[in-house]
Amino acid sequence: MIQAAEEEDEEHESLHEAHVRNAEQARIVTRAFLAEVGPIGGPDAEAVLLVASELVTNAVRHAGGVTRFRLVAGPGTVTVTVEDASATAPRRWRRTPDEPCGAGWRLVRQLAEDVEVSTRPGGKSVSAVVPLPPET
Repeated sequence: MIQAAEEEDEEHESLHEAHVRNAEQARIVTRAFLAEVGPIGGPDAEAVLLVASELVTNAVRHAGGVTRFRLVAGPGTVTVTVEDASATAPRRWRRTPDEPCGAGWRLVRQLAEDVEVSTRPGGKSVSAVVPLPPET
């Protein structure tokens, strides 16, 4: 399920791409990735899992599905990138108490130290850089 991709940039410890169709698959791939890159557990792993899950859920729910899923471990971070076929940028939904959705984008922005949305021919790319504490 996980395919290693070649990366010339030496600052990245590990890079993986996988084909995912839903949030459950994203969490499975992300857990395996985190296990490969080192002992990342507890709230730090949960933050990365939540960001991956929410970005994939948003792509499925609002943009017709995921066209690319990528995880990159760098010094003190994991970057989650999800691409889809819609050029419409994510936006914060106005929730009402009876609506079960609308908090995902806000959570991604709270958990990530940086979020970038870029359009490209045929869709967009959303990348979230999730900080990890330094290894002790």
